[in-house]
Amino acid sequence: MALTIEPIFSDGVAQLSYLIGDESEGVGAVIDPRPDCEVYPERAQEKGLKIGAIYETHIHADFMSGSLALQEILGGEVPIRVSSEDDASYDFEHERIKDGSEASFGELKLVARHTPGHTPEHLSYLAYQGDNDTPFAIFTGDTLFVDSVGRPDLLGEDETEALAERLFNSIHNFYGSLSDGVMVYPGHGAGSACGPDIGDRMFSTIGYEKSHNPYFAVTGKTEFIEKVLGDAPEEPNHYRPMKKLNVSNRESRIAKTSPQALDAEEVEEWVQNGKGILLDTRSTLAFTAAHIPDSLSIEARGELSVWSGWLLDFDAPLILVLEKDSDLESTRALLWRTGHSNVVGYLVGGIMSWIMEGKPISSIQPYGVSQLREQADQIQILDVRSKDERESGYIPDSKHLFLPDLEEKAEEVLDRKRTVATYCASGFRASIAASILKRKGFSDVGYVPGSWIAWNQAGLSVEKPNKKLQPA
Repeated sequence: MALTIEPIFSDGVAQLSYLIGDESEGVGAVIDPRPDCEVYPERAQEKGLKIGAIYETHIHADFMSGSLALQEILGGEVPIRVSSEDDASYDFEHERIKDGSEASFGELKLVARHTPGHTPEHLSYLAYQGDNDTPFAIFTGDTLFVDSVGRPDLLGEDETEALAERLFNSIHNFYGSLSDGVMVYPGHGAGSACGPDIGDRMFSTIGYEKSHNPYFAVTGKTEFIEKVLGDAPEEPNHYRPMKKLNVSNRESRIAKTSPQALDAEEVEEWVQNGKGILLDTRSTLAFTAAHIPDSLSIEARGELSVWSGWLLDFDAPLILVLEKDSDLESTRALLWRTGHSNVVGYLVGGIMSWIMEGKPISSIQPYGVSQLREQADQIQILDVRSKDERESGYIPDSKHLFLPDLEEKAEEVLDRKRTVATYCASGFRASIAASILKRKGFSDVGYVPGSWIAWNQAGLSVEKPNKKLQPA
């Protein structure tokens, strides 16, 4: 007998899904699949498993569930098992399960347990081996994380406090009652906004969490509620619309559109006629050196999923400018994870094909940190990090707008007639911000490569709210 628990990590959204099963019996299941789901049957084939069921822990807010896409790949008959607790409803065909529901995959048995708090319907899944009446593992979804817990504030103010109280009960009364040796397999790792300050480790044990997770240490209900609500990070714009998408039966959840290969003339026509958003997914340095006017920059790495969620509507038609044409499918997968399935085309041959056709190009001025310090009195320096990041320290005399607020509030903070230089933690978001300002008609825009990290490494002076600090 060989029981399998294989975590599959999706960077950017920092999501963890699981292929589980019994290799000796050749049967298994998937928990919380992502939409670019070819990885699950591929891994199952390697391990000699037939996927017999698809499980959801809850209605996800941060990424598009891949349950329908995976079911389609597997032939359309594998059941999708979802929570019926709190009268949760879904528009797609499914099997409803509840607290105490059991299923076996060879010698691996799953038992669903209702663990509300992050969402009302949330289920966790206890894993047992054979007839053993003590679980050896639990798949906690978004209720319990390494060093953290799920946020309870995604359904609106009317439900937040009640969900926070239910989260307290799930953490202390349910998880707290489990044996210390039970392995914890969470739904997210560090970097997700589904919980505050999630730890770097991909798994844990109940005993470790009882001893080290700060939310286990808060045993008073009122104090727990105050802490979990006070610690919650900014809520990304796509979270609430995503919950509606994930209970729907929309075609975009199953199939991505086939993008057209467009030449420079066709791309120019599409953009001029307002048929699509030109999304440049090349590296920050490549984009700032030369790009098509009015294009939006989000580099094709894991964070593309997160920031397309923050900045773009699900149905926005996208035309891609890629580093190389062979990056198309991997880039589409990152976009699909946060619901952006409408990639209508891509520029064949990338930026060089545009340049060779004599089309107009634009650029963004890089400002090294020493240059920025020397010209600080001539430049509007804009910090686009989060409020929490800002409070830890910032470049003296810089202005602040969190990146997702830039589109609507730039004119409230910035003077169009003066040069603007954007910065963030490393330069990634600064490039996005600079591209947004250029699209809004700010003509003299720069950004700071290395940004806050480079500023600190250079030992330059910093400010904190109400306090200026000089370098050591």
